[in-house]
Amino acid sequence: VRMEWQPDEQGLQQVLQLLKDSQSPNTVTQRAVQQKLEQLNQFPDFNNYLIFVLTRLKTEDEPTRSLSGLILKNNVKAHYQNFPSAVADFIKQECLNNIGDPSPLIRATIGILITTIASKGELQTWPELLPQLCNLLNSEDYNTCEGSFGALQKICEDSSELLDSDALNRPLNIMIPKFLQFFKHCSPKIRSHAIACVNQFIIGRAQALMDNIDTFIESLFALAADEDSEVRKNVCRALVMLLEVRIDRLIPHMHSIIQYMLQRTQDPDENVALEACEFWLTLAEQPICKEVLSGHLVQLIPILVNGMKYSEIDIILLKGDVEEDEAVPDSEQDIKPRFHKSRTVTLQHEGGEGEEGEDIEEDDDDDDDTLSDWNLRKCSAAALDVLANVFRDELLPHLLPLLKGLLFHLDWVIKESGILVLGAIAEGCMQGMVPYLPELIPHLIQCLCDKKALVRSIACWTLSRYAHWVVSQPPDSYLKPLMTELLKRILDSNKKVQEAACSAFATLEEEACTELVPYLSYILDTLVFAFGKYQHKNLLILYDAIGTLADSVGHHLNQPEYIQKLMPPLIAKWNELKDEDKDLFPLLECLSSVATALQSGFLPYCEPVYQRCVTLVQKTLAQAMMYNQHPDQYEAPDKDFMIVALDLLSGLAEGLGGHVEQLVARSNIMTLLFQCMQDTMPEVRQSSFALLGDLTKACFLHVKPCIAEFMPILGLNLNPEFISVCNNATWAIGEISMQMAITIGRLGFVCPQEVAPQLQHFIRPWCTSLRNIRDNEEKDSAFRGICVMIGVNPAGVVQDFIFFCDAVASWVNPKDDLRDMFYKILHGFKDQVGEENWQQFSEQFPPLLKERLSACYGV
Repeated sequence: VRMEWQPDEQGLQQVLQLLKDSQSPNTVTQRAVQQKLEQLNQFPDFNNYLIFVLTRLKTEDEPTRSLSGLILKNNVKAHYQNFPSAVADFIKQECLNNIGDPSPLIRATIGILITTIASKGELQTWPELLPQLCNLLNSEDYNTCEGSFGALQKICEDSSELLDSDALNRPLNIMIPKFLQFFKHCSPKIRSHAIACVNQFIIGRAQALMDNIDTFIESLFALAADEDSEVRKNVCRALVMLLEVRIDRLIPHMHSIIQYMLQRTQDPDENVALEACEFWLTLAEQPICKEVLSGHLVQLIPILVNGMKYSEIDIILLKGDVEEDEAVPDSEQDIKPRFHKSRTVTLQHEGGEGEEGEDIEEDDDDDDDTLSDWNLRKCSAAALDVLANVFRDELLPHLLPLLKGLLFHLDWVIKESGILVLGAIAEGCMQGMVPYLPELIPHLIQCLCDKKALVRSIACWTLSRYAHWVVSQPPDSYLKPLMTELLKRILDSNKKVQEAACSAFATLEEEACTELVPYLSYILDTLVFAFGKYQHKNLLILYDAIGTLADSVGHHLNQPEYIQKLMPPLIAKWNELKDEDKDLFPLLECLSSVATALQSGFLPYCEPVYQRCVTLVQKTLAQAMMYNQHPDQYEAPDKDFMIVALDLLSGLAEGLGGHVEQLVARSNIMTLLFQCMQDTMPEVRQSSFALLGDLTKACFLHVKPCIAEFMPILGLNLNPEFISVCNNATWAIGEISMQMAITIGRLGFVCPQEVAPQLQHFIRPWCTSLRNIRDNEEKDSAFRGICVMIGVNPAGVVQDFIFFCDAVASWVNPKDDLRDMFYKILHGFKDQVGEENWQQFSEQFPPLLKERLSACYGV
């Protein structure tokens, strides 16, 4: 018989002292504790002391014992593989022997320790764990049963996939029927554990659960009216998940499940109500939603609407009684990380030529982001939104009678919820709402001046959801009053209102576009004034509103008085920010839109902006190289700096056109671009191909020497798995081919004798490249060259003459002398082959081409 391990008294005192010290708030003491821990971890049996304090030292206070277990848990996480087997065995045995400790805190700590050991790949090497825990469930002693269930629930949460695999011999075949028996246990805590354990296996459709699915559903129904809120919450959660994976088993009972969920969505315990409310969100995604739910809307709609009120606790957390806080600086953890969307080239086919565009996903976030915790209000609003999209205007008879009472209510909390309702249904019920909007929109605009900040902020959001309709009406009716009030809200004294107003204004800008041009001066005055007023978080949203304005009004922004207002504050911020500051991202995005809109108006500012972008790319590449060579010594760079800089360079190239040439000439951007195009990160490649295309259009002479190196890289990126990278690479190849075609045409004009003999080799791709450009000088000079070459070598074009005809037809109005050249070539070819052959030849033409040629050139 092995001697059982016993602690040394002095060692035990040392460990207890350490545990006491580690509860001290003093940072110096804390640092000493960390050092001491690292020393003690050199001793293999230190972990024996820790488990001993947790499980045996009943004289100590519970927080100290629990802390001992949590330190042990961290050690297990960090170096369990180095524990001597005697130590590992002692810990495992102590855990199983003490899972029924009288203290709930100690039981929970042991449960955490067990699942941590289990998830270190130990489920395989601790074969007695699951059978023993399952056996302990049968114990007469409540503590033992509850402790074992607590541990099992944690294991089910952490290792659900492993438990349902062959690796362990499918323990679920025993465990799931066992758990189901406990649904009827007399203790609510244990009923709750049992459901929570089974719930872990619904989404993964574990076979053992699918085999017992009907028993499971019946057992859930039996618990429907349980007096314990935790049990009710787990029942609701189970039904929501079953709706996703086994709706077939629920359909026969759907009527009573819906009745049950209607009750639970009004549960006095908000956690239960929230779980139940998820049911409507999930049901709305199911094809049977309309059929099973339409008879219940009359009950459901008022319940959801009622759930959309702020709770008292929300109002406290949102400081709903604090009306003015604009002078209070933001705490940094309030500021969510932003994700930069890399530039994507979208082709607008009407004009023929590729245009730049951003593809931004709609983010219809509900307004109260500060409570980013999901709550009943958000869930109810989201459910109403998706149901409005399912039922469309059929929802309105149930809603409109309620809405009137809410929107004009004297209690601000109720009025606020009515405005949220109106915004939530905007997308789905737009058609049916139109007759009411002439009365509602002015009321909402009035709510923008409400004395409660939370009413003002929700009114901003809801109005933005109806922006499309507002813009479709005569501007003086709604657009002008809405814009005037929103601009005042941008300068509100409450930060939440500023944020909501700025976001709403950006949506309005996207809808209104050039309708805003008459008001530009007033808009810019407001946005520039906000610069001096805003705290950190809202500044980031303000950049977005300015960038969207530039995208929306385009070249109309290029007026000296507007530039004079807008550029000084932007450049001041630009100079304030260091190269490492992430606030550069939204500012660079904003400047990219502004540069594209201002075109030549941006020239006075372009040099420092261009230089800094090149520097950002260079720094990021250098840091990436250091990191790749010595990952242990250097941090990985944040490549967003490089992506945003490449996108701003694209904006400059697009806005400044040929003026960007001197900047490119004086920098090493082409070398840097060559590296960016080969970066491992798809977004970097995506942005670098967009820039390559824009530089090709703006200053081809700098791209030309690099083509032999660049083309193979572009070819490697035509992989539709990375769709945006692939699109941008394709676009860049097209732009380069077009420039090469123009160059060939011009060469042929100057020295036709040298180039014309090659005509048959390039005439087809030349025509297909140039048919897509709008009429312009470059196209004109290229076509003159081709006509001269055809004069020298007419035989070179015979095989591909249909392509030449198509390219000629792509001209809308060529200059007279060029039109004559086309006329002579077309008629010359027709006379040469004879009327009959020409008829046969022109039969192959698409109808549009046939019409154009006969109308313009009489062939």
